[in-house]
Amino acid sequence: MSDKNKNKKFVPKTPQQKPNFQLWLIIAAVLVLLGLTWLQNRSAVIDITQKKFEDMYLAGDVSKVMMVKNMERVDITLKPSVLSEPKYKNELESGSTFFNPSGPHYSFQVASVDKFANDFDALKEKASPENRIDLEVSTEENWSSYFSSFGFLILLFVFFWFMMRRMAGPSGPGGQIFNVGKSKAQLFDAENKVKITFDNVAGLDEAKEEIQEIVEFLKNPSKFTKLGGKIPKGALLVGPPGTGKTLLAKAVAGEAAVPFFTLSGSDFVEMFVGVGAARVRDLFKQAKEKAPCIIFIDEIDAIGRSRGKGQMPGSNDERENTLNSLLVEMDGFGTDSGVIVLAATNRPDVLDSALLRAGRFDRQISIDKPDIVGREAIFKVHLKPIKTNPDIDPKKLAAQTPGFAGAEIANVCNEAALIAARRNKTAVDMQDFQDAIDRTIGGLEKRNKIISPEEKKIVAYHEAGHAVAGWFLEHADPLVKVSIVPRGIAALGYAQYLPKEQFLYQTEQLIDEMCMTLGGRAAEEIIFKKISTGALSDLERVTKMAYSIVSIYGMNDKIGNVSFYDSKGDGYKMTKPYSETTAETIDEEVRQLVQKAYLRTKELLTERINELEILAKELLEKEILFQADLEKLIGKRPFERETTYQAYTNKKESAPVPVVDQLEEPTLDPDTTPSDKQKSVTEPKEENS
Repeated sequence: MSDKNKNKKFVPKTPQQKPNFQLWLIIAAVLVLLGLTWLQNRSAVIDITQKKFEDMYLAGDVSKVMMVKNMERVDITLKPSVLSEPKYKNELESGSTFFNPSGPHYSFQVASVDKFANDFDALKEKASPENRIDLEVSTEENWSSYFSSFGFLILLFVFFWFMMRRMAGPSGPGGQIFNVGKSKAQLFDAENKVKITFDNVAGLDEAKEEIQEIVEFLKNPSKFTKLGGKIPKGALLVGPPGTGKTLLAKAVAGEAAVPFFTLSGSDFVEMFVGVGAARVRDLFKQAKEKAPCIIFIDEIDAIGRSRGKGQMPGSNDERENTLNSLLVEMDGFGTDSGVIVLAATNRPDVLDSALLRAGRFDRQISIDKPDIVGREAIFKVHLKPIKTNPDIDPKKLAAQTPGFAGAEIANVCNEAALIAARRNKTAVDMQDFQDAIDRTIGGLEKRNKIISPEEKKIVAYHEAGHAVAGWFLEHADPLVKVSIVPRGIAALGYAQYLPKEQFLYQTEQLIDEMCMTLGGRAAEEIIFKKISTGALSDLERVTKMAYSIVSIYGMNDKIGNVSFYDSKGDGYKMTKPYSETTAETIDEEVRQLVQKAYLRTKELLTERINELEILAKELLEKEILFQADLEKLIGKRPFERETTYQAYTNKKESAPVPVVDQLEEPTLDPDTTPSDKQKSVTEPKEENS
């Protein structure tokens, strides 16, 4: 992009409309009408008082008196013989721009026509017989009265004409109301480029490499075609919300030297039948005219859902017609090359299998939440425009934000800047970022929330139980931060962990995770000999993990190597693909598994009750503790392996987990997997923790 256009604000290209001459003609006609009304509005007549008229009448200078009833006005015409007298000549010539010798010359308004008629009769009796002139009565129609009578109809006509012109739009005769099948895609080309490039995309190295290859293919096709390769017809960006799918597409638009069409999946949807398919055809027609080019469809699941599901018998599904048209245009009988389709979705499981096949979307690019290295790179990008203190370390921020997507990291940086501005600081420091992270995880801090000392003590021992259990269990993830500050609607305390980046979990690791999660309730029972409702979210998580161990991962001896999990989501037509006897066995094994983990946790915390007391008292005093504080209070972990947080902040990368025999990572619901990057405990308000 040239320097001349560098600082110009980008506006998507829209067709230029021709000047609307009919509108100018109407405006000119209205102005002429108003001008004629003003000119006719007796500009050559001088207004006087009724007393002055009576003096003129008695003096015999008046030749005609005309009362206009509908205007409540009286016009006076002087005798020609008196027009040359100085008292009238000077007044008429100086006071009137358009002097008319034939009259009328003067006029005045009356409050009541009948009253003036009576006054005139009395005045006529006073005048000499030779000066007596009868009162003439008339009505008057002028341009202003016509305009007041027909003005509303004229304005109504102009309004309807204007609305018809609006509906006609730039597409000419027929109008937009008849051209709803036109594509709504925005076009970006060499003249109007997006300023975002691949330099603005961080933490997505593998996805960037895949997508950059498509851009390079468009820029330098001979590099690939000389080896017999063909350009991919499409690429599908798949990933959770906020991970940067649309941002990556914007970078493609900024980097590609070809026209770029962008629109949303919902832009094909309209109330009229057949509009979606027509818009698909029109979009690809425009794209083929500008080939080679790229089409980006955001949230494609709006039109790409599997066909045949939820359809009424005999009904005409508009969405299916749109999808059929899209399938044919992407790879049909008469498909032309040169058009690449990019699409983004966070629901790949609901997409139609015909849409996902090779030849339409040749590549499915997975964009997951960034790991700790990716988060550091994303923080570096978002910290550039922020005025920060030198003590800000992106490594520490990345370690304290496990599970955060790119959009959440951008929000943390923005929140930190807002918090610093609220505190009237000249630069954003680490404390502002800590508060911003807490604000994002737990919600707004509730300083005015009244918590009794007894409840606060329960919360402190509950969170201390999590911390101690995680610290002394080898395979558990030790906490990064623990807080008992009330936040959000329901959270009275939370613990934040940084798991190791791994994809395979052994039974011992899952059991240790369960024990650490049960540490809060076990601590309450040990210290207070009672339990509270504060372990609600803990029990929910433990129950899901236990059922996963028994019925999904095949890690239970009694059930065996059997998994009742369906990765496709539609393989079983029943809710439980096993007998009632097996269901009872699963339930019993889950209860025993949870009970063993709970008893083990109680035994551990009973042995470490001194450490539990130290942490709880420190929490009651400081309310927030970090991993470094745990080392000072209860010593280092009794294991040789460093924690993930220590390994990263000390610039030591942990060894990758070996993958044997191409074992597949389980694609379970995030709530049921132990590999959650963000393992925070947010207890409901009524749960006291």
